[in-house]
Amino acid sequence: MGHQWLSLVGTIWLQSISATNSNFPSYSSQLKQLLSLSQLQLNNLAFASDSGKLFGFLSGMAADHLPLWLVLLIGSSLGLIGYGVQYLFLVTNKVSSLPYSLLFLLTVLAGNSICWINTVCYMIAIQNFPLDLQLAVGLSTSYQGLSAKIYSAVVDVVFKSSSLTSIQTTRSYLLLNSILPLVVCLITSPFVTVVTTARSKRLSRGFFVIFAITIFTGTYAVITSLESRKRPFTPLVILIGMCVFLLAPLVVPLVEKLREKMEHKCLIRSYGKKVCDESSMEENGLGVVNEHCVKDEGVVMCDGEEMEAKVMVKRLNFWLYFFVYLFGATVGMVYLNNLGQIAESRGNSSTSSLVSLASSFGFFGRLFPCLLDYHLSRTKYKVSRPALIALMMVPMTGAFFLLLNGSNICLHISTAIIGICTGAVSSASVSTTAELFGAKNFSVNHNIVVANIPIGSFLFGDMAAFLYRTVLAIILHSRSRKA
Repeated sequence: MGHQWLSLVGTIWLQSISATNSNFPSYSSQLKQLLSLSQLQLNNLAFASDSGKLFGFLSGMAADHLPLWLVLLIGSSLGLIGYGVQYLFLVTNKVSSLPYSLLFLLTVLAGNSICWINTVCYMIAIQNFPLDLQLAVGLSTSYQGLSAKIYSAVVDVVFKSSSLTSIQTTRSYLLLNSILPLVVCLITSPFVTVVTTARSKRLSRGFFVIFAITIFTGTYAVITSLESRKRPFTPLVILIGMCVFLLAPLVVPLVEKLREKMEHKCLIRSYGKKVCDESSMEENGLGVVNEHCVKDEGVVMCDGEEMEAKVMVKRLNFWLYFFVYLFGATVGMVYLNNLGQIAESRGNSSTSSLVSLASSFGFFGRLFPCLLDYHLSRTKYKVSRPALIALMMVPMTGAFFLLLNGSNICLHISTAIIGICTGAVSSASVSTTAELFGAKNFSVNHNIVVANIPIGSFLFGDMAAFLYRTVLAIILHSRSRKA
């Protein structure tokens, strides 16, 4: 059981550094200035990062045939190449000679690396916690919302962000994006493996401890992201605190390992639907309902009908799900990707703080579906994932209307709400895909579902860029006439 929990801790660490594209707003304005990019070109770079998901099915196919540690190393190596080459151009002061087409392709490659790491994390959560799927997925994916916060904290301490020039800021983020995922993948690859396990009543204790740690982590991230004239935390204290909170979940596998040694037995039973007969399952509180469902302590849990990708795309519910995600979480992601330009256009100079705020609230958003599942796990009720996704659309819509107010407080409130709702939908979508289309082909199916992200990034981002350019032209023309 200790190794099972250790694999979950490994996915938490991986997810916390995997979303390298989430810190793009922190240096996008500087990159735009360095390369003399238009708003449309800059938006297309954000699209390029998301378009790596169009090739996410490759990571799914690889995960079905290759060892997971190798999939991790491939993914982190792609990121090393994608961000590393950009960094080398900056270091050698040849950034002006970097062709835009090459920059675009490198960004696509870097964006695709995220899919490889996420695919491994999803497979570990699904296969190591089959009856606690939603809890395990929700916990691990929630840490993906902290990526921008973590990278920002490292830059503040290691590179002294307050005194950095434009080229130094861009250089520092590109260096971290290329190296940090590779380092964490090398550390976690030995214990991020599939373990054949089953549910035990003791599992709830482990989840309770990690939940408590996770909530404190998110609260700390939010508090240290808020702007204040008298900041009680120095950048070094913030970074040390984040590192302590990321190491804290290790207490669960350590305690379980000690307990196993003391009791001289494994605390979790091996199980499998194909090897357990109905009588043995009844003795353990489990019961067979049908070929897709298992009854556990009065709660019926069903796996979705197993579908291959070619069958899935012919179903109406797939396309409904696809477009709901497109006009929900994807719109929120486009907003967050352009947060640097939005803050700049509104005269807000604290872009890094705003990105950290969005990251921290996105963390809680990703955790929200998991908290609901944990709260209802002892009842006969279950959260409807489609209903939850629809519910998250309501406050997100209100937040976009709130942005019509030009004050900084409305900007921060709207960003926090959009971060929460986008994170919640993103987290809920993982278990929704498994429920609707089965877990067997999940690694390929889910990467097809999230292909809507680059599509939405291109459509909505370019529309916003054209509108931005048009409004700016009108303002400049109006000023020239007054002059």
